[in-house]
Amino acid sequence: MSTELYLVSCVKTKGPGPAPAKDLYASAWFRKARAYVEKKARPWRILSAQYGLVHPERVIRPYEQTLKTMPVADRRAWAETVLAELGPSLAGVDTVVFLAGQVYREFLLPALLDRGLTVCVPMAGLSQGRQLSWLGGAHSDD
Repeated sequence: MSTELYLVSCVKTKGPGPAPAKDLYASAWFRKARAYVEKKARPWRILSAQYGLVHPERVIRPYEQTLKTMPVADRRAWAETVLAELGPSLAGVDTVVFLAGQVYREFLLPALLDRGLTVCVPMAGLSQGRQLSWLGGAHSDD
């Protein structure tokens, strides 16, 4: 049996004030992703453009930072920070599952593979609408 860690990307839509990260992000996609990983009963973390790797219970403030507009060098530095923060969360983990777009995975995924971990991107290539369907559909029982 594999021990999985889920990494879920942050989203633009956020609540109005400080809140636990799992509650701050307010889009339909994030709510479905959260429900999916919580149903799996596996550890998960949020990939935040502003805060790096965030435990779902950590209280954070709303922000406007996004990886999509960051220069490549800044995204690489962000990924290095996230990898350093991720270290303790990887104890006993053999599979990392990304529920996150390419810009969040681009430097993390190869580094995790280099560490000998299995990496899974179950929604790779799916449109936003298909991701919403996948998160709420039959795959949630996998």
